[in-house]
Amino acid sequence: MPVDAPSHAPPDVACLGESMVTFLPGRPGRLADVPAFTRAIGGAESNVACALAAAGHRVRWVGRVGRDGFGDHLVETIGAYGVDVGAVRRDPHRPTGVYFRTATDRASDTHEVVYYRAGSAASAMSPDTVPYSSVADARILHLTGITAALSADCLSLMRELTAPRPGRPLVSFDVNHRPGLWGRGPGVAAEVLLELARRADLVFVGADEAEVLWGVADPAAIRRMLPEPAGLVVKRGGEGAVVFERCAASFPTPPLPEPGLRPGPGSSHAGRAGSAAQGAPDTVTHAPAPRVGIVAPVGAGDAFAAGYLSAALRGLDPRARLRHGHLMAAAALTVPGDLAAPPRRDHADRLAALDEAAWGTLHLGPGWTVRQGPDQAGDDDGPDPTGGHHGPDQEVRTP
Repeated sequence: MPVDAPSHAPPDVACLGESMVTFLPGRPGRLADVPAFTRAIGGAESNVACALAAAGHRVRWVGRVGRDGFGDHLVETIGAYGVDVGAVRRDPHRPTGVYFRTATDRASDTHEVVYYRAGSAASAMSPDTVPYSSVADARILHLTGITAALSADCLSLMRELTAPRPGRPLVSFDVNHRPGLWGRGPGVAAEVLLELARRADLVFVGADEAEVLWGVADPAAIRRMLPEPAGLVVKRGGEGAVVFERCAASFPTPPLPEPGLRPGPGSSHAGRAGSAAQGAPDTVTHAPAPRVGIVAPVGAGDAFAAGYLSAALRGLDPRARLRHGHLMAAAALTVPGDLAAPPRRDHADRLAALDEAAWGTLHLGPGWTVRQGPDQAGDDDGPDPTGGHHGPDQEVRTP
């Protein structure tokens, strides 16, 4: 899974947020009844960073961890994926966050998550402790609403990062509503997350999240609440996802430069949210989700964002972006933890290019992303392990 060490070139994507050491249960059941846990890593933004790096992109993770063993583990593990961790800061006075969870779905009444992150090193992120220069050279800056919930200082940082400014990276924002983190009440979460989403260029939100936060679940109604972003992706679970894009333009708008070319101030994305183009008509693209043999229902949202951003960086069309998001999410759903080996690029491209009928019969089961030989993610050589054929109800697996 790890890839070569990152180069010193500017990153395609900078992901900023808290990563924690997570303890996964050794068996289903209440936390009170689980006798043993396996150590892993978790954190929405670092999950996206690792998935993008494993898919062959240049990625930087920006965050803060304690000067402790858990902090060592996070930095070493995330760096082993090929993520640039040079901007991570170590706090000698605050600990690295950790959390424990049960094996059940977050939506289940029996799901439990216990966070030990109050006063963590990451909660001290602020405009004073996280220099803007750590993200300014990225093509895309990926953020989530989780960071805004950690502390008043973190919210101030999020407001600074999403403020219009010359040369601002394109801002990708995943609403990622976590009710347990918003001790100030649901009204505050709804207001803050709507504010931040409206300042972003690309927004990811689940229809279920939007219903809890803003009382709307229909994708078109969500778009009416969020007219400012140039792109809005509404995730609908097993029904698939829909993307609204202004003026039939490919994401991002205007097109990102090729790797190694930096846009000047006149070609930045600063201030696009709420610009004169806001009232322009959208193009709307829907992509159903494939059927997936779910092992653990965690990490899928982060993986979806990574798959979508990866396809966007490659200049793929809206349907392909959504399908690559679904495929990356399927990779996460078919492993026990938050992170999974992504499908090899040529394999994912072939699946994403299936016609509607063949895509509709796709069934992805555990092991489908396992690669043969030494090929790295993103390599275009090697055979398609599925032979390029996917019959009705066929589970796509690699030997």
